[in-house]
Amino acid sequence: MLKKNLFLLSFILLLTTFFGCGGSSTKEYKLDDIINESDDVIVIDEAAINEVIQSFSSPVEMAALIENMEVPFSKKYIVSTELVENYDTNFKKAFALGVLSADLGYLNVYKKTTQIVEYLTVIKRVADDLRVGQFFDFQTLKRLATSNDNLDSLLFLSVTSFHQMDEHLRSNARSNLSALVVTGVWLEGLFLATQVAAEQSSEALRESIGEQKTILNNLLPILKVYQKEAYFQGIVEDFEEIKKAYENVAIRYEKGEPKSEVIDGRLVITPSEKSIVVMTDEQLNNIIKIIEKVRNKLIAL
Repeated sequence: MLKKNLFLLSFILLLTTFFGCGGSSTKEYKLDDIINESDDVIVIDEAAINEVIQSFSSPVEMAALIENMEVPFSKKYIVSTELVENYDTNFKKAFALGVLSADLGYLNVYKKTTQIVEYLTVIKRVADDLRVGQFFDFQTLKRLATSNDNLDSLLFLSVTSFHQMDEHLRSNARSNLSALVVTGVWLEGLFLATQVAAEQSSEALRESIGEQKTILNNLLPILKVYQKEAYFQGIVEDFEEIKKAYENVAIRYEKGEPKSEVIDGRLVITPSEKSIVVMTDEQLNNIIKIIEKVRNKLIAL
């Protein structure tokens, strides 16, 4: 069983202001690395997906970085919940669930209680439409979301709910919807970062945007698994355009000082490394434009 699963990814890192940096990963997967075909059934290799998920940064991390830059909260960075009313397929709704979850993380960092409840309400409705709403204790989540004293309980309940959702989807051959949730989370988090970067310079934000190249190169093969579906084919084409924008962005890794900590009475030493992004202003501006174009196109479908 995965240490982290797709739905758990969407919320474990979103519904709390306490977050950790996504682990950097130098390994990139190709399509042949992540799928196995047996009796015409496509099975995605769990080890490969686990590697991708562990390298995945939280949109809350992006939002907190922006908040630390003292950038004021702005509704223009997040999707309108009214758009979701027009989504008429499960694919669109699964993608929207990821986008809304990322926006919920942004709202949570800025403690926008009223909007948090609004987004939770819409997320619950989308979950019901996807027939996974039975795992979503909306009333309790809403109560916890409006109380700053209950973040630990909120996190626990969110993780439990979305773990059950993911198990249900995967056991019923609906893992393509999980992939779309992750895609929505990633794209919306990057949209938030690039929109701020277009208005305010920050080396840390620039590094974070550049580091998404590795995650993109691992996420794209997962989407290609399902590209026989017309909806996925369109997303793959859009993400290929994003990949092209990142083509000449260079990322190199340097070994850092090992981290030492005592766990259960034993000294554990963990190797560490840091990434260094080499990206020109022209490349960054191009990425900003492409992300805005693709994100706005996909939420408008």
